[in-house]
Amino acid sequence: MATPSAPLNRSDSLHVQVARNIRNDIESGVLRDGAVLPSTRELAAQWNVSVFTISEAMKVLARDGLVESKSRSKRVVRAPGQSRVTEVRLRKPNVVLVGGYPGSGKTELGRILARETGWPMLDKDTLTRPVVEAALEFIGHSPNDRESSDYLSKIRPREYEALAAATRENVMCGNSVIVTAPFIREFNNAAWIGRSEASYADMGARTVLVWLYCDKEVMHTYVRRRGAARDAAKLADWPNYIADIDTEFRPLAAHHLIDNCASGLPLQQQAKELLAQLLDGEERK
Repeated sequence: MATPSAPLNRSDSLHVQVARNIRNDIESGVLRDGAVLPSTRELAAQWNVSVFTISEAMKVLARDGLVESKSRSKRVVRAPGQSRVTEVRLRKPNVVLVGGYPGSGKTELGRILARETGWPMLDKDTLTRPVVEAALEFIGHSPNDRESSDYLSKIRPREYEALAAATRENVMCGNSVIVTAPFIREFNNAAWIGRSEASYADMGARTVLVWLYCDKEVMHTYVRRRGAARDAAKLADWPNYIADIDTEFRPLAAHHLIDNCASGLPLQQQAKELLAQLLDGEERK
């Protein structure tokens, strides 16, 4: 909660947006059971809203049993189920590819799915960032460059190769796996999707595509809030960056759509519904 937050989308209820973002942090494990939240005034400053808005957001979270008030100035996260993970082992592993634009909530969804199933989560940035940054510096670019032709043609393909290799290694061990990355080019390439499905099918696994939908205003909030150095160029010229984003894009194959807009159902609920569909009729070990 230490990262300054972005101005919120004023078209939606502010306290609902604040509550949704904090709920996502709790459900994905970023905020742990027993963690003490910042004071009302600190949260108001982080979110650039009034203390009344924060108080209303806290009421929503308290009603849902996620936050408990210990005193007027101390609120504690209540998520005792975080430590109880039931591993789901399937006869036929699932490769769940979670894609979406930066700031759409891919990592949050991946963490929730991983916590619900015990399946390993492979996030592209987590796996490859240190090597990518070193490679960019070696060829004379900023370590945070994600826009240049050198990055897009020389380094980005290697990132996805590494991600696919780690995925295959897990599948070969009989593990279902959750893979999070933008996958924008990949999901827009029917041949790539077909090759991936065939490759995993040869190993006895099923491929599942998941796409995160998020409107531009909420996407801006997510990107600003996470404060990643690699997003600096996007935020410095947000109008031009976002003009090239097609929020109506969908993968060129059968997929599951998750609506992570402020008006959508809670991410935890959508994750549970997704898992129910994935596990329906699946034979377990």
